[in-house]
Amino acid sequence: MKDYLDGLNHAQKDAVINYQGPSLVIAGAGSGKTRVLTFRIAHLLKNGVKPYEILSLTFTNKAAKEMCERISLIVGSQTTKYLWMGTFHSIFARILRKEAEHIGFVSNFTIYDTADSKNLLKSVIKEMALDPNVYKISGVLSRISSAKNDLITAEMYQSNNQLIAHDRQSKMPELSRIYKLYVTRCRNNNAMDFDDLLLNTNVLFRNKPEVLEKYQEQFKYILVDEYQDTNFSQFLIIKKLSAKHRNICVVGDDAQSIYSFRGAKIENILNFRNDYPEYQLFKLEQNYRSTQNIVNAANSVISKNRKQIKKDVFSENDEGELIRVFELYTDAEEGYLVANKINDLRMSEHYHFRDFAILYRTNAQSRIFEESLRKKNIPYRIYGGLSFYQRKEIKDILAYCRLVVNKNDNEAIKRIINYPKRGIGDASVDKIEEISLQAGVSMWHFISNIDKNPELATSGRLMKPLLVFREMISSLTLRQDEYNAADMLIQIARESGMLKEMHSDQTPEGISRYENIQELMNAVQEFVSTFESTEEVPTLANYLQNVALLTDQDTEKGENDVVTLMTIHASKGLEFKNVFLVGMEEDLFPGELSTHSASDLEEERRLFYVAVTRAEKNLVLSYAKSRYKWGTLSARKPSRFIQEIDAKYLDWQAGESQNNRTFNQSFKGRTTIEDEKFAEQQNVTKQMNQTGDLQIPESQNSSFKTSAKLNLKAGDIVEHQKFGIGQVLQINESGSNSVAIVNFQNGGSKQLLLKFANLRVIKK
Repeated sequence: MKDYLDGLNHAQKDAVINYQGPSLVIAGAGSGKTRVLTFRIAHLLKNGVKPYEILSLTFTNKAAKEMCERISLIVGSQTTKYLWMGTFHSIFARILRKEAEHIGFVSNFTIYDTADSKNLLKSVIKEMALDPNVYKISGVLSRISSAKNDLITAEMYQSNNQLIAHDRQSKMPELSRIYKLYVTRCRNNNAMDFDDLLLNTNVLFRNKPEVLEKYQEQFKYILVDEYQDTNFSQFLIIKKLSAKHRNICVVGDDAQSIYSFRGAKIENILNFRNDYPEYQLFKLEQNYRSTQNIVNAANSVISKNRKQIKKDVFSENDEGELIRVFELYTDAEEGYLVANKINDLRMSEHYHFRDFAILYRTNAQSRIFEESLRKKNIPYRIYGGLSFYQRKEIKDILAYCRLVVNKNDNEAIKRIINYPKRGIGDASVDKIEEISLQAGVSMWHFISNIDKNPELATSGRLMKPLLVFREMISSLTLRQDEYNAADMLIQIARESGMLKEMHSDQTPEGISRYENIQELMNAVQEFVSTFESTEEVPTLANYLQNVALLTDQDTEKGENDVVTLMTIHASKGLEFKNVFLVGMEEDLFPGELSTHSASDLEEERRLFYVAVTRAEKNLVLSYAKSRYKWGTLSARKPSRFIQEIDAKYLDWQAGESQNNRTFNQSFKGRTTIEDEKFAEQQNVTKQMNQTGDLQIPESQNSSFKTSAKLNLKAGDIVEHQKFGIGQVLQINESGSNSVAIVNFQNGGSKQLLLKFANLRVIKK
C-alpha cells in the first residue's frame, strides 16, 4: 500500500480503502476517526478522484482546517484548495450564494448572527405592539429556530393547527405572525440567519430539481463527520445530495450523541442501515487515548443503554490507575479537594497545569472550583464560556449590589438602570450622564433630585420609571445594615425584577442564567455562614470586597499552562491526561428532568461516557453529601452512574465506609431506566461527651431550621449548619452585637455574632 496508509491499523485501513458505496464508520472514543476521514479523502485523491467531486462536511471550522492541512501533506496544497470541505453552514452558504436568484435573494446576502436576529425580532415585536415581557426575544427566537430546523416555513407554520394551538396554550398566540414578519424583514434586508442556510438549501433543492441534479452530479463522494450530531434538516440535504452516486461515508459514535437539545437526532446514525441497505459497516474499536481501566469502566456504563450500535472498545495502553471516587461532606470541600489533588499530582508526577481538566454538568458549577483554584494560586481558564463572575447575569446583579452600597458608582447605574426593561432608553441614560458630568455630580445625585431639576425635559412616560427606580434603590439601601449579605442579595434579585425575568425564560440559555443566579446565592450564603470576624458583620459591602479581591486575576500566569474548566458538552472531542469529573450527584448528573424519560436518561449516560473517555491517565469522580441550593443547604445523593461502573475499576479513597456500603446497597434491584427513589442513607450516630455523662446526638434532620429565640447561656448545646453540634462556652453580651463562643465537635472553638449565627438549640 501507499506510504500514507502504513500507520493505520487494520480496521482503519479497511475504512479508508473501501470507498465505494455507502459506508458507516462507527468510531469509539479515541479511536482515530479524524485520521480515517483525512486518509480516506487523501486516498480518493490519490486514486484519481477530482477534488471538486468530494464534499466533506464537519461541525467546526477547526476540524475542517486540521483535516485540510493533513491532506495537503499527502497530496499538496494545490489540490486541497479545490476540495469542498467545511462546516455545514459554510458549504451551504457557498451553494446559496451561487444559486441565490432561484430563491429570491441576491448573492451578496448578509448572514445574521444571533445578536442580529434578536435585534430584528425586537423591532418586529415592537412594530406589532406586543408585550415584550410575554414575547421574550430568546424564547421567540428559539421557537422559530426549532421550526426552521424541522423544515417548517413561516407559511407552513401558519397553517399548522397543532402549532397554533400550542402557541395559544403558551400565551403567545401571535408567534406565527412574528415568524412571518421576521422572515419578511430578513428577505427585505437580503439577509439570512444561520438556520436559513439549512432551510433555504432544502427549499432550493425541493423547488429547483435541476439545481439539485447539478450538485448531485458534482459531488460523487460525500463524507460527513460527527454524523450522530446532525439534525433533520442536515440529514435531508445529505440524503438528497448522495441519492445519485450513493458514495456516502458517515463517521460518528452513537455513544457520544449528546446534543438533542440542539435538534440532533441520534436516529440518523442508528437508522443509517435502513436508509442505505447496501451499506458497509466499519468499527474502529481500539482506543489510543486512555488506559485500560478507563476504557473498561466507560464500557461498563454505556452498555446499560438500549439504543446503540454494539461495539467492543478496547485499549492496549497500560492498565493504569483505578478510577478514584471521593465522597465529600459539602461542595466547598469538593472544591478544596480538587485543588489539592491537582497540586499533589502535579508535584508527584511532574505534570503541567495544562494536563488537568475539571468537568461539570452545568456552567453554574464552576464558581466553587474557581474560588478554590484562586486560593491555591492555580492558574485556570474557563473553556467555551466566561468566568463565573464575568457572566452577564452575575455582573448585572453585582452591579445592583454595588449601587446599593455605593450610589456614586456611575458604571453600575448605566449597567442596570434599564435592566430588566423599565422604559429608560439609551438616549435618556446618555442625557442623564451628560448633565451630571456638566454639573459635577453623580448620576444618582441627579436621579435622586429628578423631580426638582428642570435640566432634563422628561416626559411623564420617562419620569415614572425613573422615580420607581429611585425608590427601589433607596429602599434597598436603607436595609443593607439590617440584613446579612445573603438576605440582601435575595431581596435585590426579587425587587429588581431579575429573578422573575430569568425564571420566565425557559430556553436553555435562560435556564442556565437562572442557575447561575442560584449559584451566586449559594456563594453568598456560604460567605455568611463562614464569616467569623467579631469586629465586623457579613454585610453586602463586606461580600463585595471579598469578591473584588477574589476575582483579581494574576496576569503574570502563562496563558497556555493553565487548568481547564468546562462543561462536559464543551469537552467533546478533547482529551486531558488528568480529568476531575465533579458534582456526581443524583438530580445534578443525571439532571433532575432527565430521569423522567428513558431516552433523556440514555442521553445523560452518553454524556457521562463522553466525560469518562476524555481522560488519558487519571480519572477522579467526586460528589458532595450536601450542597447549597438557593442559599439552603440540602442533602445530596450520589449519582447512579457511579454505581453503574463495574466495582473492580473503582478505588474508594476513603475506604469501604458505612456510607459507601449504604450507597451500594441502595442500588440493589434498581433498573437503569426507571427513576426510582434512592433508599435513605443511615447516618452513623456520633457522640461526644464534654460535660460528664451528657451524650449529644448528631442531628439527622436534613431540613435544618434555626431557633427563633436563642437566650443562650454557657453550657447550652446548639447546632450550626456547617460546624455541627457544639457547646456554648461563653456569651459576651453587647446588645444586638452579642457574641457566643461555641466549642464544636467538628469545627473546634468559634466566635459567632449571634444575630447572624443561625444556630439551633438542641438542649438548654
